[in-house]
Amino acid sequence: MNTTPTRTEPPRADCIADSAGGITFDIVGEASPGAVLVLRRRGGNTAADVVRLPLTPTGEGRLRAVLPSTVELAEGRWDAFTTHGDESGEQRIEPGIRDLRSLVDRAPDPHRAQVAVRIPYPTADGRLAVRCWLRAPHAEAGTIGFSHGAMTLEGRLYGAGLDSGAVAEARLRGAHKDVHRVPVTVRPDGTFAFTLDYEPLAEGRGDEQRLWDLWLCPAEAEPGQAAGIRIGRILDDVWDKKGVFRYPVLPVEGPRVTRPTTAYPYFTVDNDLSVRLDTLR
Repeated sequence: MNTTPTRTEPPRADCIADSAGGITFDIVGEASPGAVLVLRRRGGNTAADVVRLPLTPTGEGRLRAVLPSTVELAEGRWDAFTTHGDESGEQRIEPGIRDLRSLVDRAPDPHRAQVAVRIPYPTADGRLAVRCWLRAPHAEAGTIGFSHGAMTLEGRLYGAGLDSGAVAEARLRGAHKDVHRVPVTVRPDGTFAFTLDYEPLAEGRGDEQRLWDLWLCPAEAEPGQAAGIRIGRILDDVWDKKGVFRYPVLPVEGPRVTRPTTAYPYFTVDNDLSVRLDTLR
C-alpha cells in the first residue's frame, strides 16, 4: 500500500546562502519521513549531475536540507526537487524567502586556487534553482569607467598571479577569430586595470553586430593563444546580470570607422563580460 502523502500544493523553500558557498533549504509544506531534496544540473546526464540531500524535521511543519560548501557542484544551473523515492515521485520546489546578504561584496582569499559561487534563484516559470560557478582561476570584474570612445575596467584575479607582461584580449565571437589586445596595469594590491578603445573593434569587417568577449592573459603569448581567463562578475548576489546591469552606449569614432557604429559592455547570461558593437548599414 502506498503511504506517500499527496500534496495539494507544491513545496516551498526558504533559502539562506553563506559566503563559503553553502546553502540551507527550509521546506514548507506537507512531507513524509525519508524525503530528500534533489539538485539536478540542467543538461547533465551523469551521476555527478545529481545531488541528494536528506531532509530532516525542524518543527512547525518544516524540513531542512543543507548543502555544505565542501560538496562540489559543476558550473551550471541546478533545478531543485523534493522526492520520496525515485524520479517519478519528484516534485519541483517553489522559491520562498532567499537570504543572500552574505553574498554581497564577497572577498574570497585571493590565493585560493578555486572560486565557487552558489546563488539560489527563481526560474522564469517560478521554480527554485541554484546557479553555480566554479572557476580556477577567476578574473572578477570591478568598476567600469568610460571616456570618449573607450572603457576602463578594474578587477582582481583570484587563484593566479599577474606579471608585467599581462594583457587583456577582446576575442571576436563566432567563426572569425579576430583578437585585439591591450596592456594591463598590475597594481601592488593585486588588482589590475586596462583601457579598451572601441575603434579597433570596429575596423575591417562590416558586420551589423559584433560581440567581443573579454579575457585576461597573465603572460604574453601569440594573440588568442594565451591561457586566457574569462572576465566576469560573480562575487555578489545577482544571478543574472544581463538584464540588470546597463552601461552607456557610446559612438565609436576615428579614421578606421567608416559607418555609424556604437559600442557598450554587457554581461552575458553566464555573467561574463563582453562588448557589443552595432553598425548601421
